[in-house]
Amino acid sequence: MTSALDDLARDYFEANCAAEPVYASTDGVPGYDAELPDPSRAAARAQRDDLARLGGRLDGIDAEGLTGEDRITRDMLARLIRDKRDALDDGITEVGVSATTSGVFSEMVACLPMANVSDPERAEAYLTRLSGLGGYFDALTRRHLDAKADGRFPTALGVRQTIAQLDGYLTGPLGTDPFLRPDPTGAPDPAAWRARAAEIIESAVRPAIARHRTALAEELLPVGRGSGEVGVGNVPGGDVAYRNAARAHTTTDLSPEELHETGLALVAGLREEFAERGGRALGVDDTAEVLHRLREDPALRFTAAAEIVETVTVALRRAEEALPDWFRRYDIAPCVVREMDPAEAAGNVLGYYLAPAADGSRPGAHVVNTHRPDLRTRFEYEVLAFHESVPGHHLQFALSQSLGDLPEFRRFAYVTAHSEGWGLYSERLTEEMGLYTSELSRLGMVSFDAWRACRLVVDTGMHHYGWSRERALAYMRDNTALSEANITNEIDRYIAWPGQALAYMVGRLSIRRARERAEAAMGAGFDLREFHHRVLSHGSVPLDILDGVIDRWSSGRE
Repeated sequence: MTSALDDLARDYFEANCAAEPVYASTDGVPGYDAELPDPSRAAARAQRDDLARLGGRLDGIDAEGLTGEDRITRDMLARLIRDKRDALDDGITEVGVSATTSGVFSEMVACLPMANVSDPERAEAYLTRLSGLGGYFDALTRRHLDAKADGRFPTALGVRQTIAQLDGYLTGPLGTDPFLRPDPTGAPDPAAWRARAAEIIESAVRPAIARHRTALAEELLPVGRGSGEVGVGNVPGGDVAYRNAARAHTTTDLSPEELHETGLALVAGLREEFAERGGRALGVDDTAEVLHRLREDPALRFTAAAEIVETVTVALRRAEEALPDWFRRYDIAPCVVREMDPAEAAGNVLGYYLAPAADGSRPGAHVVNTHRPDLRTRFEYEVLAFHESVPGHHLQFALSQSLGDLPEFRRFAYVTAHSEGWGLYSERLTEEMGLYTSELSRLGMVSFDAWRACRLVVDTGMHHYGWSRERALAYMRDNTALSEANITNEIDRYIAWPGQALAYMVGRLSIRRARERAEAAMGAGFDLREFHHRVLSHGSVPLDILDGVIDRWSSGRE
């Protein structure tokens, strides 16, 4: 790598870590454990100015003189800097009050307690960060009130759900507070450390969260957007913001109209697959009846949280055993299954993945939601495990972290379309691998496909075409087998995080098309293990860059 590009890549990574220090700590990047992000508008302007300066330096690097990974690095920086600058200008997050996985409190509960406090310095850093959490929530409140003053309002539903989430936290016993979860064995006096943490939570954190809750109830709920105007297009500047978000998350120039039509066509084809596979699994071949049975039959639901954990754990281990026939052997961190904390579980997604800490202090984790197991269907959790753990996100991100020759920003990158496209590609790949244990589980695979196809329709429907929340719920209900609770959680997540849900299916379609092109170009010489290596061994990259990687390989130019 050229010295100028190497310096720029390092500076971009450090600027990104400084802006998002909690995620830096989660990834195991040292030096940020005591820090919290600044949610203010002033900080957003400063970050945008920093990105503009980085972009100016990038313009001075001759792209024509770069090859291989250096060219990928330059092209990635150009896209990421532009997309981040647009996102900061658009300010969608300031109206995204939500109790879903994208909500601020959910993120803090999920990430802060994962802190590595294995030595005195890190244990003290966690207390410093905890001491700043009250100020963080006060600043977040001011950001929402700044948006309100400009006529930019969150949804009333998101505000109500967040109030309920914060009430659950504030009424919980101090002794089980999620921010007390880290094990302070690295502190000189673990009992004293825990006592200090509890005092900070009681005297600073909870009062600030209570103030935040009051502001939500008194200032934002009365002006919250109703269920008929949940799309960001109803916010000043929202139409441009949505187009920018769609471009950034999909790393394509597909318009909302094109994305919507793609979703409609995919859903129509998947309805036929529901009927065909439903005949084999359930003895009925009417799509509506198949969906009704999958959603409503109590025999298809779990009865205990332990059953959910066992299902995903067994699926993960079965996939790990099958990997050598489909992938190169990689020396990566292990993956574990962990239950979602109750403070974030109600109203949250089925599960998510947390990458391992780069310093080796924590394995990768498939975090699974076991709240109300009686509402959770058995056929969804094998496909969920394959998406979130192996061969999905864990293989992808743990491998990316191990690519020591790449710049750090690429090793830790999360490019939504590539990352989530791979997770969705893995769901169908595992059928090729023979990992599903029943026709019913394969129906779960089809349901997950339909779910992501529906995302193209409902996300653009709400944010571009002005659909109501009720219309989006009905569309998901009519075309997937997701439970009513999961449909509700999903739609509310799309409302709060415009454009992100588009990336999954767009990414999967792109990876599949790249595979088909390579198979056609290479004929008998095509090696699926090598194709998978090319998809994963450059880290998470925009889709046009991935296309170039695969096309150079399949044509013998790499």
